[in-house]
Amino acid sequence: MKVLRPGRRARRRTVALAAIACSTALVLAACSSGGSSTQNTGGGGGTGNAKNSSITIFNGSTGTITENFNPFMSGTALQPTLGVIYEPLYYYNLAEKSDPQPLLATGYKWNDKGTELTITTREGVKWSDGQPFTAKDVAFTFNLINKTPALNTTGLAATAKAVDDTHAVLTFKENSFTQEPSVLGNQAIVPEHIWKDIKDPTKDPNVKPVGTGPYQLKSFSAQSYSLEKNPSYWESGKPQIQEIRYIALDSADAASAALTAGQVDWMSSYLPGLDQLLKGHKELSYVNTPALTTSIFTCSSTELGCKGPQTDPAVRQAMYYAMDRTQLNKLAGGGFAGEASPTLLLPDRDKDWIADSANVTAPQTADTAKANALLDAAGWTKGSDGIREKDGQKLSMTIQTVTGWSDYISINDTLKQQFKAVGIDLKPTQLAWNEWNANETQGKYQLSLDSIGLGASSNPYFTYQGKYNSANTAKVGDSAAAGNFARYKNATVDAALEAAGATNDEATQKAEYAKVQTEIIKDMPYVPIYINSTLTEFNNSRATGWPTDDDKYAFAATWKAWDNGIVLKNLTPAK
Repeated sequence: MKVLRPGRRARRRTVALAAIACSTALVLAACSSGGSSTQNTGGGGGTGNAKNSSITIFNGSTGTITENFNPFMSGTALQPTLGVIYEPLYYYNLAEKSDPQPLLATGYKWNDKGTELTITTREGVKWSDGQPFTAKDVAFTFNLINKTPALNTTGLAATAKAVDDTHAVLTFKENSFTQEPSVLGNQAIVPEHIWKDIKDPTKDPNVKPVGTGPYQLKSFSAQSYSLEKNPSYWESGKPQIQEIRYIALDSADAASAALTAGQVDWMSSYLPGLDQLLKGHKELSYVNTPALTTSIFTCSSTELGCKGPQTDPAVRQAMYYAMDRTQLNKLAGGGFAGEASPTLLLPDRDKDWIADSANVTAPQTADTAKANALLDAAGWTKGSDGIREKDGQKLSMTIQTVTGWSDYISINDTLKQQFKAVGIDLKPTQLAWNEWNANETQGKYQLSLDSIGLGASSNPYFTYQGKYNSANTAKVGDSAAAGNFARYKNATVDAALEAAGATNDEATQKAEYAKVQTEIIKDMPYVPIYINSTLTEFNNSRATGWPTDDDKYAFAATWKAWDNGIVLKNLTPAK
């Protein structure tokens, strides 16, 4: 049975998912209108009448729900905080190639030096308590971040000033074009009249949230909570669904049972045999939006203290070519995975950013001849047991994953057999999430199976900067929490990223990213396997208008910040 495993970004919010206790019993608590916890056996609620419409959402929560709607505490805030209750200035759709969508702002403009960003705010917006939203709230939000280092999770270095009610100016100390998506699309704007009186914004759970989003909090319990339509919402005619309920479930079995019983309307879970499961349930549908590149992370730099055969680029290249990705998708991905790119970009969405068409996708079948040739040339010779060795060192490496992540466990078991064909001995090991994560962060591993998630925007900078810039790594034993877990160092890559980050001219950026791609494909510190499926299931009997394969107007996953608000306000009650 598959344990629910959202993407890395979501896992850092919902660590408990890695330790779900699987149970076949259906546990489905929901809020009553009075806010108390009750057992719900009558479905997600709602009748198709817009006045009384409601839906039930399962976003991966397990166990007791802790009340926290603080938009500055993204690691612990409840999922609808960002996007459903609070909104950013713009929405960035990472499911497809598209321009940012105006939300609380209607325009922005940089000065030539990239040190001043002028934002035009939307007129006629009100907070859910009826107070007017103005540019002063925008300036207050960014100044609060600037003066409170603990809130500054994106490295934002800006002060802000409201010129008038509809214009705010952010001033940066240096060129900051690359901070545009973080400023515009990844920061909740909060009301000054509420937050100016909050003594410690780093700890306050904000149990009475006041936002500009389509919904406001109605009731809360430790098992579930409800949100209702924000009567002050600025977008005319939205949302049409009156109430939404978030629930906790025990396991993948419980989630599957809840979906087919009509007790959940929206969830994002990998369910084995999904097509077969949905047979006979015409009201159910799903969308698959592969977005997270499942990869072998390697501790790659001997200079920074990494030890083992994986520090040899030839070994990393050989692993890349020795994989039969079609088999891996069939056995571990359920056939839902997408083709990965050695550039670590998304082949469909990001094709225009990939310099060489030969690198759009990785080979789908094993090229053992090429893998063997690479290892032969690097001096790795096969011993009597078929395993290669060099200078007395066996070509044997340990790869870690998390106990219970059955798809990743299946990948490792399959790779063990595939790599053996070219003389590589792979030793899979399973660890508790905390130990696995600590090993990656501190570089205390040889190989680790993980996924590379979505950046602040589809611009490659937000994939490459975190994973490949040497400024974001550290010696083995020290924390590389900024994202370069591979301990990768390459001066050419660093220089190209610095040049790309200093301009917002796409032609210049493409030229610099071409240099990055040449180096990372040669060095392969992260060995891509496939684009992991992101399966999201819907019940269409109470609401319609969900994202589809043909209309990915938002990233459909229930756990995805910002997108959840876009999805909910685009739904209509089923007739």
